[in-house]
Amino acid sequence: MQFQALPFLRVKPTMLSAEHRTIVKATVPLLESGGEALTTHFYKMLLSEHPEVQPLFNQTNQASGAQQRALANGVLMYARHIDELEQLGGLVSQIVNKHVSLQILPEHYPLVGGCLLRSIREVLGTEIATDAVIEAWAAAYGQLADILIAAEANIYDEKANAPGGWRGARRFTVARKVRESEEITSFYLRPEDGKALLEFHPGQYIGLRVVIDGREMRRNYSLSAAASSHEYRISVKREPNGTVSKYLHDSIAEGGMLELFPPAGDFTLELSERPLVLISGGVGITPTLAMLETALKANRPVHFIHAARHGGVHAFRDWIDGLVARHPQLKRFYCYAEQRDSDPAADAIGMLDRDLLARWLPASRDIDVYFLGPLPFMKAVKCHLLELGVPGKQSRYEFFGPATALD
Repeated sequence: MQFQALPFLRVKPTMLSAEHRTIVKATVPLLESGGEALTTHFYKMLLSEHPEVQPLFNQTNQASGAQQRALANGVLMYARHIDELEQLGGLVSQIVNKHVSLQILPEHYPLVGGCLLRSIREVLGTEIATDAVIEAWAAAYGQLADILIAAEANIYDEKANAPGGWRGARRFTVARKVRESEEITSFYLRPEDGKALLEFHPGQYIGLRVVIDGREMRRNYSLSAAASSHEYRISVKREPNGTVSKYLHDSIAEGGMLELFPPAGDFTLELSERPLVLISGGVGITPTLAMLETALKANRPVHFIHAARHGGVHAFRDWIDGLVARHPQLKRFYCYAEQRDSDPAADAIGMLDRDLLARWLPASRDIDVYFLGPLPFMKAVKCHLLELGVPGKQSRYEFFGPATALD
């Protein structure tokens, strides 16, 4: 993709040169101190001038600032490693998969690039954001756009050409709607055309497109059951301020129709002979369910650890307990923040702290751990695992919202 020249800057797109890299890296201190202000300005500009991209963004994440912080961190990481993009690790894969799940297309990139460059100039001012700085960032953005567009095109083609695959939106019927807890409801989705379904990896998610009061919105939801030849399952928490989650809970009944994009995501269960530990908090349980099913089919030892506010919001407890009764290699542990009189007993009351994890993890720390849940929960779990001797490279996690730092 060629980056479109911006007339107001009179800068022509050029290849990323050594000088450009030097200039981009020199902006790192500015991004560290003012990156969030820059991205806040950017999103305000982008969404006001290009309303057609609004469905691609979760307004709740915009209001909380999570989206702005995630973009600021991503831009900062890219600037730091402009000479050695391999150091970005899994960040590029995370971005690509999120883009694929929401159907980001090549024509979106010039819109983003134009607003980003204008924001750099308007926020930093012309004394700092000189023509040379803008030219360097135009070239840097062009390079990044080329990388992402090519990677996304490969995935779109791969999913379209795979058995049961498709491109864009596909209509699904809600075959069943099952209440799993006081907050979480499962939706069993079958393709309206009756044709085969694309297989997915345990831990992946689908993109969902809905129109509510005339407004298109797109969201990601984890696939909460192992791959099936005829249906997908998502399990959705009703969020107090969640426009789409409330719509699904309140307005979509059995027999209703939803539009889905193909499965995506790189937080997936890897083949291994090591014991598996799945740790979840709240609705973070959903992707671990497909992982659990798959691991048990391979006869892999599993420790399943789940934390919930109380028993009323603990989804899938009966199903997991049934698996425990049938699979001696599965051990499960539940921690509730509070124990209500009407709730079934938990293994511990309070927070999932270091001492509980020390008791509930396998004796050997040579294990594979997958964890996710609310951000404070994830920060604590990551810290506890490292203190308990679990190798960092054998711990993996996913964010339900925009990615952030757990350090």
